[in-house]
Amino acid sequence: MTDAIQTPAEKADESARPVQPHAWSELRRFTQARIALGRSGNSMPTAPLLQFELAHAQARDAVHAPLDSDALHYRLRALQLPSLELHSAAANRAEYLKRPDLGRRLDTQSLGRLQAWSHDAGMDGCDVALVIADGLSSTAANCHALPVIEALLPLLDGQRIGPVAIVRQARVAVGDQVGAILGATMVVMLIGERPGLSATDSLGIYLTWRPHVGCTDAERNCISNIRPAGTGAADAARTLSYLMTEARRIGATGIALKDNSQTIHFTEGTRRIKSGGRLPEVPSGKPPAANHGEPA
Repeated sequence: MTDAIQTPAEKADESARPVQPHAWSELRRFTQARIALGRSGNSMPTAPLLQFELAHAQARDAVHAPLDSDALHYRLRALQLPSLELHSAAANRAEYLKRPDLGRRLDTQSLGRLQAWSHDAGMDGCDVALVIADGLSSTAANCHALPVIEALLPLLDGQRIGPVAIVRQARVAVGDQVGAILGATMVVMLIGERPGLSATDSLGIYLTWRPHVGCTDAERNCISNIRPAGTGAADAARTLSYLMTEARRIGATGIALKDNSQTIHFTEGTRRIKSGGRLPEVPSGKPPAANHGEPA
C-alpha cells in the first residue's frame, strides 16, 4: 500500500494548523546542552545543524588561537606586577597536542631565563607564584586570566608575589616547575580548559602547595568553568582566596583540602534568615563562597 497523496487543499489546511511547542523546549532555558532540537524527516533541522558546525569551528579556533601575551604583559604592568615570557618544551602547537609530556616542562631557554631572574632579583622565595598559560583554550586565558588576578590581589593580604609567568604551549604541571624555581609556597596556575561545544572560553585554576616537579593531580585543587556564563572572575577569586587561606592553615592542598566555602556561606546565610539580621562581614582572607555555574 502506498501513502496517500495530499491534495493542495489538504496541504494548505495542514500548514494553517498552529505549531505545537515541543515538550522539552521549556527545559532549554536551563541548559546550554543541545536538547529539543527538533527533526526534519530523519535529519536535524538546518538551523541547529549550522549552530552545531559553528560551535565546533569555535572550539577548534579556541585550541589553535595564539595566546596574546603582549596584552597580558601590558595589563600586568598596569597592576605593577613583573612578568616573564616562557615557553614549554613543546616547540609548536602541533607538537603540544601530540606530546602532553613536553607541555609539562619548560624548554631550556625559558628555564635559564627563570633561574636568572630569580638569582638577579635576589629572591629567597615567595608566597604565591602566578602562572598564566594557554592550555587548550588561549581564548579563555586571553579573556579571563587578568580579571581573576585583578579580583584576587586585594585578597592576598600583603603576601609576596613572584613574577607572573606567562607560558605558551603549557600543561598544568609546568606550573610546578615554575613554582619550584621561584621557591613559592603556593603556585596558582590559570589555564585554558579543553573547549566544548557549549563553552570555548572556560578558564581553570589549579592551586598547589609546595610545588615541585612530579606533583600529581591528587596534590592540587581546581576551580573550573570560569567564564561569564559559569563562575565569574570575582567568585573564582574569592573561592581561591579561601582555599589559599586553608592551605596555609593545614599545610597542604589536593585531597587533604576540601572546599567548604559553600558550606560556610550557607551556614552564615541561614543564621541571617533566622535572626532577621544582616549577614556579618567576612574577615579578610575568608571570603564568602562563589556561586558556581553549570559545568560546560
